[in-house]
Amino acid sequence: MRYRLTFIAGLALGYVLGTKAGRERYEQLMKSARQVAQNPAVRNTAESAAQQGRQFAGKAYHAVSEKVGDRMPDSVASRVRTLRERATHNGGSSDDWGTSNT
Repeated sequence: MRYRLTFIAGLALGYVLGTKAGRERYEQLMKSARQVAQNPAVRNTAESAAQQGRQFAGKAYHAVSEKVGDRMPDSVASRVRTLRERATHNGGSSDDWGTSNT
């Protein structure tokens, strides 16, 4: 019985100390992540990567829609045509996914 109580007390103490250390480490990691995210170099790199991703997605979208356009149901084909027309009328201010290029 004595060993059982010692084991339970040690388990409880380890849990309490572990959760405190875990929370402190979590807060430390979150602070570091915020500092990295607010770094101008990181923000510029992320923005340029997002812009390149949008350009790549737009090119892939047009390539696929041109090759598959004949085999699509009429309802889907008309939607693709509408999106293409909207993209040309907007002058490139928004991409084919309905989001801005900012």
